[in-house]
Amino acid sequence: MSDGRTAEIMIAEARKAFWVMVGFLGLIWIVQIVNWAAGYGLSYSYGIRSWQLDGLPGIVSAPFLHWSWEHIEGNSGPLFIFGFLAAYRGVKKFFGVTALIAVTSGLGAWFTAAPSTVGAGASGLVFGYFGYILVRGAFDRHLIDIVIGVVMGLCFAYQFTGLLPAEGIGWQAHLFGFVGGIAGGYLFRDRRAVASSGPPAASRGRDSASPGSTGDSRSALLKEIEDLGL
Repeated sequence: MSDGRTAEIMIAEARKAFWVMVGFLGLIWIVQIVNWAAGYGLSYSYGIRSWQLDGLPGIVSAPFLHWSWEHIEGNSGPLFIFGFLAAYRGVKKFFGVTALIAVTSGLGAWFTAAPSTVGAGASGLVFGYFGYILVRGAFDRHLIDIVIGVVMGLCFAYQFTGLLPAEGIGWQAHLFGFVGGIAGGYLFRDRRAVASSGPPAASRGRDSASPGSTGDSRSALLKEIEDLGL
């Protein structure tokens, strides 16, 4: 695939990622208005109620619900930034990563939070996307994503404090969401290099070389550069 075609695909995916996150943020803000008008009854009714079987469906609905305007405001910025960076390489893969993070974060909170605790908020996704972009570059061998992960880790280092036990916050959802994001980086890694590699060629001896060996070496080098995202 030519460099121009690859750039066009990446720009198209980045555009999709932008609008997906705009749509998601718009949706949770609309839900917040309804939830606020109902006295946050939606959060109590459809949040994750730990250790209760009827609270398990909250794993799906809880990320759309919040407990206050400050809660949703605090989540919105990081959610958009991390979500966009998680999605710009491919929206289809992003949806799979999101599902994994939501299930891991929700189940983790359901199992480990105090009995009858009700959890809600998109922060599990925030920490999941954060973990995902930290490790994706290493698993995919894309240099640009490695740089993005390092920069995000340095700029948002304070986020790591949200993984520690604390009163009044759903740190369990944060922690398990982060773990889910790291797992997503591995499970949804780019397998192009593995799929395209064939069995090793038989040895011809130290000083022998086929007429096309120079071209093959050059092609292999270019393929490696492409895999690194350069």
